[in-house]
Amino acid sequence: MPEAQSFSVKRAQVEFHNFASLGDTDRAIAGYLDENVRRASVIQTHRDFIGSMTPFLEIGANAGHTSYMLTNQFAGEGFALDISADALRHGIALMDRWHLSRAPIRVAGDAVNLPFRDNSLQFVMACQLLSQFMNIESVFLEIKRVLAPGGVFLFTEEPLRRLLSLRLYRAPYQERMRPWERKLYDWGLLGYLSQDVIGAEQEESFGIRQNHKMYLGDWDRLITKHFADHRYQAFVPERGWGERIITRTLRNDGRAARLLGGTLAAMCKKEGASVPLPSLDHFETLLRCPDCHHDLTRDSDDTLTCPCGYQASNQGGVYNLLPATLRAELYPGDRADVIDFSLPGHTARLREGWYDLEGDFGNKFRWIGARASAVLYPVHSAPQRLRIRGFCHELQFAAGQPVVEMHVNGARVARQSIDRIGLFIIEADLPPADCYTVEIAASPTFTPPGEDRTFSVNISMIRLIDAEKDAKN
Repeated sequence: MPEAQSFSVKRAQVEFHNFASLGDTDRAIAGYLDENVRRASVIQTHRDFIGSMTPFLEIGANAGHTSYMLTNQFAGEGFALDISADALRHGIALMDRWHLSRAPIRVAGDAVNLPFRDNSLQFVMACQLLSQFMNIESVFLEIKRVLAPGGVFLFTEEPLRRLLSLRLYRAPYQERMRPWERKLYDWGLLGYLSQDVIGAEQEESFGIRQNHKMYLGDWDRLITKHFADHRYQAFVPERGWGERIITRTLRNDGRAARLLGGTLAAMCKKEGASVPLPSLDHFETLLRCPDCHHDLTRDSDDTLTCPCGYQASNQGGVYNLLPATLRAELYPGDRADVIDFSLPGHTARLREGWYDLEGDFGNKFRWIGARASAVLYPVHSAPQRLRIRGFCHELQFAAGQPVVEMHVNGARVARQSIDRIGLFIIEADLPPADCYTVEIAASPTFTPPGEDRTFSVNISMIRLIDAEKDAKN
């Protein structure tokens, strides 16, 4: 059975959810509200099939916005789980913004090693999650393990592979589209050219691999293999006349979904009769250790502990229940080989060329002019790879073709032309050294209206990663 998800993808997800969850706060919250409206509609449509939603688990919860909906709108009690503990912490701000009185229990964890006991949950929900795993069946098996008999797994917004596509390239999200792409999108024609779901380009460029190979029949075979009963709801795109002509000719969502793709919502019921489950007053009775799978207990300091020595304290309202070795690598903290601009200690390793810190929550960044420098120190003996995360503004494109170069210890290690407005990632393998002085050079520069400073790109993370581990993945 192939690996479900590589370490490098997990690391990319932690980074992505940290800065994207509430980085552009107003825009993110508006998007979360739209998502909750869609997801609540699916739940309401199939409420009779779903039944009780306590205790629930949402996997891939991001900031936890849908778990807050389950808790407050549907009176459920349960857990919001995401691989990014930071995204869950940032999401606590939603309680004030939305004037909520109840919250889920927030847990960082891995979808293929859920920190829950067998048969412990009545309802599991996952939105836009399964397609991030190369082996989707491994996630199904883990969800089936934690579901109680008669429990329901609801997944939604999972991509359906379309038959009618030339699969020429990965199309970006609308805000990153070129004019000709927007025109084809509005006409309903871009999907006939796109290799994957429109928008997959951004996640792939960030290092988050996408599995968009599942046709409707593939989903059906997987669901019927593992669950006793099910319901489906397909959402077929009608983005313009190019897609409307198909949907209105066929007048059948199933047939249209096979041709045009779209997304699938599925309610999957585990075999067996429902049984009473413990109250969440002692939620630790539903949990197990991610290292040895022994039962967890909770002490007077609100720390979850296991006889094997594993511990997870309540850190800002989140219990990080990732396996210990994975947790140490994904959450290095303020370490000498990482400059994470969302951490206060990052300034110690910055040198020349940086403007003041800006941004919200995990999306903290600094603009640079023509160049800026920093220093990193390896903490592992393995071969090192440099990874930087930055953002290119539309004003830079107006000034010319953006180019970013990375120089390390005086030698150029990477040069990349930036093709689209927005996020970019640049990586480069490095020779062995005790210290790496990193210089980032970007052109062209621009001066915004009302400013006397010149800018090029902004940077939100610089880090060293294990090149050997990435190569294996």
